[in-house]
Amino acid sequence: MPAISVIILTKNEGRDLPVCLESLRWCNDVHVVDSGSEDRTVELASRAGARVSCNAFESFGRQRNWALDHCHPKHDWILFLDADEKTTPEFVIAMESAISIADEEVAGFYCCWKLLLNGRWLKRSDNFPKWQFRLLRHGRARFTDFGHGQKEGQIDGRLAYLREPYLHAPFGRGWEHWEEKHRKYARQEAVARLSLELRLRDIFSPHASRRNPAIKSLVSRWALWPEIRFVYTYLLRGGFFEGAEGLEYCRRMRWFEREVASEMSALLTSKRSDSPGNV
Repeated sequence: MPAISVIILTKNEGRDLPVCLESLRWCNDVHVVDSGSEDRTVELASRAGARVSCNAFESFGRQRNWALDHCHPKHDWILFLDADEKTTPEFVIAMESAISIADEEVAGFYCCWKLLLNGRWLKRSDNFPKWQFRLLRHGRARFTDFGHGQKEGQIDGRLAYLREPYLHAPFGRGWEHWEEKHRKYARQEAVARLSLELRLRDIFSPHASRRNPAIKSLVSRWALWPEIRFVYTYLLRGGFFEGAEGLEYCRRMRWFEREVASEMSALLTSKRSDSPGNV
């Protein structure tokens, strides 16, 4: 059994959480940090043997840091998952192997996911692999907010890459729910992309956590970026090979990028109107 604790952030995840927890039967230390669920999330987590904590949600970065400070995990290594994600046997083996050979300088690992829609892996449409900081050595790393999510913050050591993916299926509650969330995310993304200082070294960085935000911040300023993204992922990356699911996802991401562009435009207009020269 891998010596890894797992922390899951939840709010009203009664539909997806049981599948996630079922995939964690290999783990003897599962924590659920709930932020005010009104469904059966807490009941289901407790019934499955997870240790449940509650904390009001402010942001993903702050919630993950709260969990690091208050959950008291048994093991030195901690994996963060969302309720609509699950591990595979191959991913667990890869984690166990990675931490067993990691030297003391390794503070954690970037992980990647397989995005699933109707059971189909959207490898091309989602530009696989996308990297997120998810596996860390306790006491050696913190998170910071970025856009609608989070990224690595203060790191004591270096980060490595775990190339075996876990599974991510965020569409189970339907497109209406997905759009509702992403309308909120669009403004957060707009703020992050506009506030990021554009530096050439970041755009060409070998580390995806630096490179991808820098590239997003740059291309988001292009007038036709949502259409360019659609053409790139669906045609040039081959999203059309992924059937109806590939087309639907590429269309939805074009919609999201239009929402982000609209929010960016509104923020820039507000900033110009508030400048001293316009008073």
